[in-house]
Amino acid sequence: MKTKRLNIRPIEENDWSSIQAIWEDFNKSEYVIYDNFKNTDSDDVKKRIEKWANATRSGKEHIFFATCLGSEVIGFTSLNIRPEGYEIGYGFLDKYQGNGYAKESLVAILDYMKGIGAKKIFAGTALKNLPSVGLLSSLGFELTGTEEISFHKDNDGNDIYFEGGIFEKKL
Repeated sequence: MKTKRLNIRPIEENDWSSIQAIWEDFNKSEYVIYDNFKNTDSDDVKKRIEKWANATRSGKEHIFFATCLGSEVIGFTSLNIRPEGYEIGYGFLDKYQGNGYAKESLVAILDYMKGIGAKKIFAGTALKNLPSVGLLSSLGFELTGTEEISFHKDNDGNDIYFEGGIFEKKL
């Protein structure tokens, strides 16, 4: 897929170092408390991206895209089949955030998903992650529910909870 500024293609095994950089950025961000910590060990990332590439080639249950600006991978999008549609996830290098690249790529990806017969896309994000909430809203996702989520524990071993939003978009 091509947009005005981007090339969006299926993820490839050799994209691992770009995804590693995205996860390293994420692990340093204020939003890391709202998601699982991303293992950035080179061997682990290589294995995971190899699985992503194989899954994307194998069918439509798990689809992973690389978003490229020129030849540089600046982001990724994952789509995993659910009983009523797909769940979407995404990540972009910090230095490219705030330039509309995520929205531009996701518009193209959502159009692609509609073209392959997807009827609904789900997304989850912390309600305090205002950039992600804003992006989803700008793409036409609607908040359909909330849930209390914990991915981390405090120093005493107690869960640290936050309010997560459940978003849906009909295609």
